[in-house]
Amino acid sequence: MKTIASVITAAAILGGGASFVLAQGHAHVIQTPAEAAWGPAPPLIPAGAQIAVLSGDPTKPAAYAVRLKFPANYAIPAHSHPTDENVVVTTGALTFGMGEKLAKGAAGNKTLAVGGYALMPAKMNHFAYTRAETSIVLYGIGPVEFNYVNPADDPRNAKTATK
Repeated sequence: MKTIASVITAAAILGGGASFVLAQGHAHVIQTPAEAAWGPAPPLIPAGAQIAVLSGDPTKPAAYAVRLKFPANYAIPAHSHPTDENVVVTTGALTFGMGEKLAKGAAGNKTLAVGGYALMPAKMNHFAYTRAETSIVLYGIGPVEFNYVNPADDPRNAKTATK
């Protein structure tokens, strides 16, 4: 009898836990690149980029995935993030470099073509730039934040200065 009671108790606990997991689940996303709903990227990055949110909310402390599209000759100055960022190049090519200042053509820079992957660990200073129009998928755990090495490079500061 104790065994049956234990099984029933375990089933109730696990069943309740399964309901909790299902309640926390997310809607599925199945989307082609052509179905992306593009809009202007937030002012965390220089003007000209576009964003399409795939899943989650990049402003919240939870999993997110977004597409970003950069025009030709676009650059993001040296910055870091408080959380890890994962990047997959989906069109074009994106060049990454490490350090305190954007340095196009530096020996340590690496250009990733379509299918290339980069992990930018939290608090590591890096920069990125394009030569042609480029799209990426960016994913991780939010909230997404850009901490520019040089505050003058932060587009949010430039906006404030022009008001």
